[in-house]
Amino acid sequence: MRWYVLLIAAVGVERSAELVISRRNLAWSRARGGQEFGAGHYPAMVVLHAGLLAACLGETVALRRPFIAALGRPMLAIVLAAQALRWWCIATLGRQWNTRVVVVAGAARVAGGPYRFMSHPNYAAVVAEGAALPLVHTAWATALVFSVLNAALLRARIKIENTALTRLT
Repeated sequence: MRWYVLLIAAVGVERSAELVISRRNLAWSRARGGQEFGAGHYPAMVVLHAGLLAACLGETVALRRPFIAALGRPMLAIVLAAQALRWWCIATLGRQWNTRVVVVAGAARVAGGPYRFMSHPNYAAVVAEGAALPLVHTAWATALVFSVLNAALLRARIKIENTALTRLT
C-alpha cells in the first residue's frame, strides 16, 4: 500500500507542476491578448481531478482493495505512458499549453508532436490515466465514476476548445 500512496503523491506533485506551468503560460497568453473561454467549467475540473487522487486512496483503504499484480502492473504502465504523453503535449505546445482554454488571436495552431496524430492528445492522456490510476490498486468504483464524470466534462470542454480555436485562429 505504501508504494501506491507514493504513486498517488507523485501524481499530485506532477499536477502541481502542471499548475505552475499553466499559471506562467496564462500570464504569457494574457500579456499577448489571450482570451479565456469556458471558465465556468474550470472549478469542476479542478474538483474532479483532485477528487480522483483522494478517491483512489479512499476506496483502496476503506474497502480494502487488494493489489492484483495481473491488473496493477499493466495499469501502472498505462499511467506512465499517459504521463509521457501529457508531457509531450506540454512540450509541444510550449507557452500555448494551459489547464484553461486560452487562445491568443493569430497564434499558429500547433500541428506537430502528438497533435500530428490526433486533435486532443492531452485529453487522451487524461482519459487513460483516469481509468488506469485507480485500477493500479483495484479501485474500480473510482475508475468508473471518474471516467463517467470526466467524459461529460471533456465533452463540454472539447466543444468549448474547438469553438475557441475556430474563432480566433
